[in-house]
Amino acid sequence: NPSKFKGPNLPVEQVSWNDAKEFISRLNQMKKEEGYVYRLPTEAEWEYAARAGTVTAYSFGNDDGQLSQFAWFGGNSGGKTNAVMTREPNSIGLFDMHGNVSEWVEDMYQEDLGGAFPVTNPLITSGSVRVIRGGSWSSDARHLHSAVRSRNSADVRNSGLGFRLVRTSQ
Repeated sequence: NPSKFKGPNLPVEQVSWNDAKEFISRLNQMKKEEGYVYRLPTEAEWEYAARAGTVTAYSFGNDDGQLSQFAWFGGNSGGKTNAVMTREPNSIGLFDMHGNVSEWVEDMYQEDLGGAFPVTNPLITSGSVRVIRGGSWSSDARHLHSAVRSRNSADVRNSGLGFRLVRTSQ
């Protein structure tokens, strides 16, 4: 396993999209009797969760002066990932949506989402690269906005890249 697990309270980092999918496949095999299925969020689901019902740059508003309360990023991280759930959650109770590690989502990258995003959930299944959402411990404030998206090939790993799971009923 090439990922870096540095402790029980730190996010896993240096995980490719392929690594995340392999982990999810194994997790679903191990947990199949529990009545749940685990997966990566779609890009629209990720943004919906990050926005927490807002239309502002961040889930807490537009003032990046408050970012240190909600995120580990280039301005406060000390140049590394930090313990999860140590910044404030957004209004729906989710932690670390704006920083610590960027997160893979299920979708393939498409430049133009047709203006419907994120109101609808059009899982993008064609393309050559995968979508990454959220900023990381090394990002500046403008790269932590709820709407910021990036992309990379499914086999890329780096110290600011991880994933978040969605759990649904079978």
